Amino acid sequence: MFRSLKTFVLALLVASGLALSVIQPASAATTPQITLNPTSGPAGSAVTVAGSGFRTSTTGTVIVGSATFSFQTTATGTFSTGITIPAASTGSITVTAKTSSVKASAMFVVQAAPAPAPTVSSAALRFGVANPGGPLASTELDEVTTVAGEVPSILMIYKDFLQSPPVAEMDAARSRGATPLVTWEPWAWGGGVNQPAYALDRVAAGDFDSTITQWGQAIAAWGKPVMLRFAHEMNGNWYPWAEGVNGNQAGDYVAAWRHVHDVVAATGAVNVQWVWSPNVPYTGSTALAGLYPGPGYVDIVALDGYNWGTSQTWSSWVSPVDLFAPGISQLRALAPGKPVLIAETAASELGGSKATWNTDLVSYLAAQADVMGFVWFDMQKETDWRINSSASSAAAFKSALLARRS
Repeated sequence: MFRSLKTFVLALLVASGLALSVIQPASAATTPQITLNPTSGPAGSAVTVAGSGFRTSTTGTVIVGSATFSFQTTATGTFSTGITIPAASTGSITVTAKTSSVKASAMFVVQAAPAPAPTVSSAALRFGVANPGGPLASTELDEVTTVAGEVPSILMIYKDFLQSPPVAEMDAARSRGATPLVTWEPWAWGGGVNQPAYALDRVAAGDFDSTITQWGQAIAAWGKPVMLRFAHEMNGNWYPWAEGVNGNQAGDYVAAWRHVHDVVAATGAVNVQWVWSPNVPYTGSTALAGLYPGPGYVDIVALDGYNWGTSQTWSSWVSPVDLFAPGISQLRALAPGKPVLIAETAASELGGSKATWNTDLVSYLAAQADVMGFVWFDMQKETDWRINSSASSAAAFKSALLARRS
């Protein structure tokens, strides 16, 4: 006989197979799940996969595309393991963890890798820029870099004879990987064409030797390469250092140039490259032959030339070849073997397709083995000269620079 009611009930439970549930209560049902950390990132990202609700104390596999990673669960059915998102992954990719027939999945979002930051190009044709704020205007230059798709390797600086050597600007250019191109103008800004104090014979006579010496010493002390463009566009009639204006006579320009060169050279500024930069010749301009200081006084010959389009009453659309080819031919005859620089150029939007002009300019210059580079005048002045004066202009310019790199 059973000794008590409790013993009797237990015997009945054992007989019916339910005794185990009385001795070891069942736990709540658990759904397998996994979490990812992080849940998004570029292909190749390292990701931690954590899971719960899996078979206890067993091995399992995480599957990501064609890649697999093993893991071991704990006595409670959890695990944590590291995986790597395959390098070729794109879009959303499924990450699955399983042990035997138990599995769970989660999604990892593959983010596109950021485009590499633009750098200075190693192309033979260098790209430079003249911007309103010069090398110290970081925001302007960052915008130019974005628009052009590369960092300018030449940065223009403009100074007159009343200003100090631009050491800070040269440092800023250097910090961006660019060579400073200093346009040094023998006049006082805003004084107009007639400035007798700055007549060429006064420069040659030594009236400004203290200023010239100060500049030479500062550049020599700076020590890095500098392109010095003294008294540019001298074959025109709009600056007081042109012959035929401001009391200047034939031969005065060469005499002034050579004097300035020699005073700077005497300071030991061997890091200077002298850039002789006339305007593109035009009907009525002063002949270049009488203005060239000679091969011993010039390192780089240059041209300034703009496509004014129909922005002015006197102007019309001109192609890059028609604008520059005649002047480049004269430079080659006058200074054989010297590298050629287009020291200032840009195009108007008015009168033709600026986008096409940009493409043709870079293509033409890149085909000239002796043309070392060009400097775009990226300013809104007489007309909108900027690279991004329109979306089509900006896109064509960027594509043209890319094409000349390939």
